[in-house]
Amino acid sequence: MGKFISKIMVLLVRGYQVLISPYTPSSCRYSPTCSEYTVQALKKYGPIKGGKLAFKRIKSCHPWGGSGYDPVP
Repeated sequence: MGKFISKIMVLLVRGYQVLISPYTPSSCRYSPTCSEYTVQALKKYGPIKGGKLAFKRIKSCHPWGGSGYDPVP
């Protein structure tokens, strides 16, 4: 069941990458981008831990947050 949920979540992120992201200004301060980080975390850890890692990463995207290379642990 966890793999199925992960696949659905990955499809949603991929949809964002294709349908929404190209129309917004590029302002990502991390490498990989937050959406790609989310996909990698979901594939590696599943929906619960991967989702927590993705949420933590997205939460740090603000002017006083971090930047640079930040791979999925």
